[in-house]
Amino acid sequence: MSGDSFLASAQQIPSGAPARFRRAALGPLIYLVLALVLTAAVLVFPVSGYSLNLLMQASTYAVAVLGLTVVLGYAGQINLAQAAFFGLGAYSVALGTTTLGLSFWIALPLGAILAALAGAVLGLTSLRLGGHYLAMVTISFQMIVTLILTNWISVTHGPDGVPGIERPTLFGLSFSEGTRYLALCIAILCAVGYFVWHLRSTRLGRAMQAVRDNELAAGVTGVNTYLTKVLAFTVSALLGGLGGGLFAGGFTYISPDQFSFNESVVFLTMALLGGARSPFGTAIGTGLLILLPEWLRFLKLIYLAVYGAAVILIMVFMPEGIWGFVNKFWRKVRPSLAISLDHLAPLPLTLRTCNPDGSVILEVRALSKHFGGLKAVDNVDLKVAHNTVHALIGPNGSGKSTLLNVLSGIYRPTAGQIDLAQQDVSRLPTHQRAASGMGRTFQNIRLFAAMSILDNVKVGAERPGNAIAGGSKGLEQQALAALAFVGLAQRAGEAVGSLSYGHQRHVEIARALAGNPKVLLLDEPGAGLNHLEKDALVNLLQRLKGHGLTILIIDHDMNLVEQVADHITVLNFGRRIADGKPADVLRNPDVIAAYLGEVSAHGAT
Repeated sequence: MSGDSFLASAQQIPSGAPARFRRAALGPLIYLVLALVLTAAVLVFPVSGYSLNLLMQASTYAVAVLGLTVVLGYAGQINLAQAAFFGLGAYSVALGTTTLGLSFWIALPLGAILAALAGAVLGLTSLRLGGHYLAMVTISFQMIVTLILTNWISVTHGPDGVPGIERPTLFGLSFSEGTRYLALCIAILCAVGYFVWHLRSTRLGRAMQAVRDNELAAGVTGVNTYLTKVLAFTVSALLGGLGGGLFAGGFTYISPDQFSFNESVVFLTMALLGGARSPFGTAIGTGLLILLPEWLRFLKLIYLAVYGAAVILIMVFMPEGIWGFVNKFWRKVRPSLAISLDHLAPLPLTLRTCNPDGSVILEVRALSKHFGGLKAVDNVDLKVAHNTVHALIGPNGSGKSTLLNVLSGIYRPTAGQIDLAQQDVSRLPTHQRAASGMGRTFQNIRLFAAMSILDNVKVGAERPGNAIAGGSKGLEQQALAALAFVGLAQRAGEAVGSLSYGHQRHVEIARALAGNPKVLLLDEPGAGLNHLEKDALVNLLQRLKGHGLTILIIDHDMNLVEQVADHITVLNFGRRIADGKPADVLRNPDVIAAYLGEVSAHGAT
């Protein structure tokens, strides 16, 4: 289960009759109480001098580091330019309140918006890259911003920085006094923390986590992976700019050296140290990196060495951060939640019984996919009828998986056309194919490993075009109904990695079913399953067939294919060599030759 399972476990409670998890109002209440307690503590027990500066730095830095929880912790995208966005927000407040004479309350949101726009532009131009390439782009952006802040003296005041930054006044209440401004920063930090925490359980948050865990699977379940990453980058930059604006007001003086690449590394370390996937971890990591050196100063000459060693040890022995370690421990000791399914509405698919009527729902015309001189799929024609199970078979290397990848949009066809429900989808990207009603599973199971079983299936249910009544409650019902259909609803709250291989296969199928697809593509669903698991899979496929779901299946197990298939198409070397009823196709001499390597009556080998 991803994110704050420690907190979420207290909020995900069975609601009795409808038998679903419900996030109670406990989360907002916790954040409200936390904000009130911390704010009141600062006002009742005021701090001053050096301690005030440390707390001011910790609270404003934490706002910016929460942005890394979104882009790195949720979406899995590296960002080494957070200090640049932090600087844009800081200079907007500094120059806005001094040079331009703007109100703090105007300059602060302008700075956050400027940082968000910069993040969006950077994301749009670079997020098709990944890994170290993306890291290099963000580092370059950071360097550019630092150079501009240092050398554009007529605007930024150059190395001298900007002094005399004004603190705000709100409804006649001045925040010029340090403890009042710190209380304001803490209140904003709590509000931002709640936003980031809540984001994880929204549609966008689940899409981000899906992209992080398996971008390819996210795409075929209907997630626009590119847009999701851009939005994550934009939100991260916005929070960076907000934190920077608060920082400028807190210290009333800024200079370019405060927003260098070194600070981006510090921000990243804070997120990783506390646990990048949780806003609580982010806050812990920020506080530790700022306060730990002060706590160790009594060691005098060696305190920096001890500080560095402590950080290294935490990172080595707690790779998911401090909060991740606590969260993992809590998942082991907390009792599993019981789920009542007494009043669970059935999956819409199970309410219908359809028979084949001869009409075609998926048609492939002269489809080809070439990789240089290799013709993986070569001029293939294929018709899949409504409410049937159509098997695609052939020896290894015959082009079956490539054909499925072309159908689902992972590969673009070299030539040919694909019609789904009489709509040409040949050039649509994966998420738009999913929106058109094409579901998909993979030979090598692709689940969202850090998410719960239920959240995995919710991502599938949220595909564009899948009408779900009742908002979030209806979404949960749909996901639980899909899990109930495959026999796993009682384990919905568990981590998906706790399941056996066969049950993980069922979760992947449930994820596709929750999206109510028109056609379900199954790539080697029997791969890696033992005899009992294959029997369970055959039973599941026969039930799906009985409810009228159209299935295109690839599998090497001829026993499985014969039990479920209404029609078989055979590929060899990328070309169709047979097509028809199972009994006829499996006796075809060309098919026998393709599998056994014998010479057929037509001389094929």
